[in-house]
Amino acid sequence: MSDERKYRHRGYQDSGPREEPGRGGPQAPREKREGPRGRGLGAPTETVFRCAACGEKQTLSGEVTVEAVCGRCGAALHSCANCAHFDTSRRFECRQEIPERIAKKRAANSCGLFTPKAVQEFGKDRDKPADPHDPRAAFDALFKI
Repeated sequence: MSDERKYRHRGYQDSGPREEPGRGGPQAPREKREGPRGRGLGAPTETVFRCAACGEKQTLSGEVTVEAVCGRCGAALHSCANCAHFDTSRRFECRQEIPERIAKKRAANSCGLFTPKAVQEFGKDRDKPADPHDPRAAFDALFKI
């Protein structure tokens, strides 16, 4: 075969390492920032309990009673849908051993194993005042988050 190759573009069957200007040698380590980095590790979080029907944030003051209802939609809060043990892939749709299946998962029940489904959410950083020129603060104010 001759030196004439069918494909002449750069990179096809090149021999040896390519040398590009400005790409050789070790790089200097990056500067590390202190404090929270937005919405990742170290971001302020809070534990909240939300209604399974509408998503309204509920206050947890002790135990959730059987008569407790959501202030926004009126759905029962002491129900399987709001329980931490609720799992549709398990027997009787519960991670705990219960004697019989509860048919209506969004209806109030008197299950003794009920534990409110509390989740970690990103909280607002209370130490830092909101900058009026901050785009995220303007977006949050627009939708009242």
